[in-house]
Amino acid sequence: MPRFLFFFIATAALACRAPQKNMVSLPAFDTEAHRGGRGLYPENTIPAMLHALSLGVTTLEMDAVITSDAQVILSHEPFFNHAITTKPDGSFIEEKEEKQFNIYKMSYAETQQYDVGMKPNPRFPRQQKMKASKPLLSAVIDSAEAFALANHRVLPFYNIETKLQPLTDNVYHPAPAAFVGLLLKIINDKKITERVIIQSFDPRSLQVLHQQQPGIKTSLLIEGYDKRSLDEQLQQLGFVPTIYSPAYELVNPALVKACKDKKIKLVPWTVNDAAAIQRLKAMGVDGIISDYPDLF
Repeated sequence: MPRFLFFFIATAALACRAPQKNMVSLPAFDTEAHRGGRGLYPENTIPAMLHALSLGVTTLEMDAVITSDAQVILSHEPFFNHAITTKPDGSFIEEKEEKQFNIYKMSYAETQQYDVGMKPNPRFPRQQKMKASKPLLSAVIDSAEAFALANHRVLPFYNIETKLQPLTDNVYHPAPAAFVGLLLKIINDKKITERVIIQSFDPRSLQVLHQQQPGIKTSLLIEGYDKRSLDEQLQQLGFVPTIYSPAYELVNPALVKACKDKKIKLVPWTVNDAAAIQRLKAMGVDGIISDYPDLF
């Protein structure tokens, strides 16, 4: 390896590991638009994110995947989901074939040939239909920042989920270190480190992030079927995250107290009922993630 290249890589690695101070605190109560508010607009699209901001949410929740040419785009799955996708020829992707449309095997340009906003989604009858594609994370940030400034509102937080799991490393996504590296480059370039939360069900990406750039906020996602205790889950993670984010059915007064005792914010997902939102707020949670940001 040339000496100058070794020096560059070593310097960059040290810079990434340097602790950063979190000067921007999380909102007193965090209202998060799940996938940009997919109950109202096509999920994980720029129109959804901007509409959620117009409703006053504090945080835009989204999912990130990686293309074959190492671009970070928004998508809940690392493939084109049959429920929302129209092929370039105008036909719909069928469930039995959806995993063949592997985004990690497509270039960014190829992904833009698929529409994810026009197919009716019976789960969300209020969702506005419009032509939409899976956007670059960088474009989402640019659009949201510009919208916030133009409308004289507080700049938003970004809660970005890393969509990966051990069984599909290097098949549907890069391994955790490479995945996190691509995310960090965008976050640092856009100078939004203090307003970013990285969340995941897979603790590996959170561990990599915590090692490389511990100043960035982290959120541990927990499935509803996970019956382990909070202590057991944190032991697996290996550090105390900024946020604990379980399925909302798992939240009870004991969990609220346990999180407060550990000084962890508790932000459950995905709450789509106004009465449930009020019940959880009364219980003492620190935020809510919802498909319907108008409920806030």
